[in-house]
Amino acid sequence: AMEDRTFIEWDKDDIDHLKLMKVDVLAPGMLTAMKRAFHMIEEAYGRRLVDTAAVPTERRGVYNMLCKADSLGVFQVESRAQMSMLPRLQPREFYDLVVQVAIVRPGPIQGRMVHPYLQRRAERRAYEREHGKGSYRFSMPGSAADPDELANVLRKTLGVPLFQEQAMRIAMVAAEFTGNEANGLRRAMATFRHNGTIGNFEEKMVSRMIARGYDPEFAQNCFNQIKGFGEYGFPESHACSFAHLVYVSAWVKWLYPDVFAACLLNSQPMGFYAPAQIVRDAREHKVEVRHPDVNASDWDATLEARPRRRRRALRLGLRSIDGFKKGWAEAIIAARAEGPFADLD
Repeated sequence: AMEDRTFIEWDKDDIDHLKLMKVDVLAPGMLTAMKRAFHMIEEAYGRRLVDTAAVPTERRGVYNMLCKADSLGVFQVESRAQMSMLPRLQPREFYDLVVQVAIVRPGPIQGRMVHPYLQRRAERRAYEREHGKGSYRFSMPGSAADPDELANVLRKTLGVPLFQEQAMRIAMVAAEFTGNEANGLRRAMATFRHNGTIGNFEEKMVSRMIARGYDPEFAQNCFNQIKGFGEYGFPESHACSFAHLVYVSAWVKWLYPDVFAACLLNSQPMGFYAPAQIVRDAREHKVEVRHPDVNASDWDATLEARPRRRRRALRLGLRSIDGFKKGWAEAIIAARAEGPFADLD
């Protein structure tokens, strides 16, 4: 620990019992990679990006690239499962990325929410192609008091619960859970594997929904979907923040593939792919990749100008040589300040 800093080693259950606020502070490596990318874009191309909020939004080319599952290295959507989902979901706007991040999680998968959502999405696409954007409406059961109560909760996700907040809201709206009961359900979802307490809410939720006029099979299916979140599902706010970084990293890859590859290489180890795969992907995006050179390479990968070409070449750093130590690279860089190496002596 730092000097004069005290750590108390309580786990999340201790914190919850004491009714203290718990904040998870994440440090995704992609944030560091994007910070390096913005510096490199300014140095190489003269474009200044203060932070991720300065990245232009809703560029069609970014979404075209993602729809083809061309996402190697892109935050959160580079796994095989995510790459498989991208062409099926066909993200075309920011909220689609929010869904993309959340849907490939154990909660929606175990709750059998993936295929119903994709089916509804395909239906909407086909309907709006004929009748215009925003014309699609889905129907689902409701109570006698309000036939649209569940549809209003699930409108953004086409009637399919994908986020933890929606699961809690279903319980509050359809089964009239109190705030305290819904919070207990949230805790049960979070500790499903450890404590197995989510079953305590099953009879309460299903019976209350039936009493309010819902079909018993539908009520049971609703609970089963909520139970799926015990296998880990995203809150919508979490998915939104991650989706922002998905878009930002995809934008850099789309517009500056040379910068993107360099920053991924300089941030290793990170992500799913080895440096050789990142280099191959860069070449597939028409980036000229130059080998490590004792007279040209720094420790990190850098960009080099090309005559009469806008896009820079990617010079691999000495760090890309297996087993090469940073101290050796520093010695080489210092020595060549007196002139380039001409031979091994």
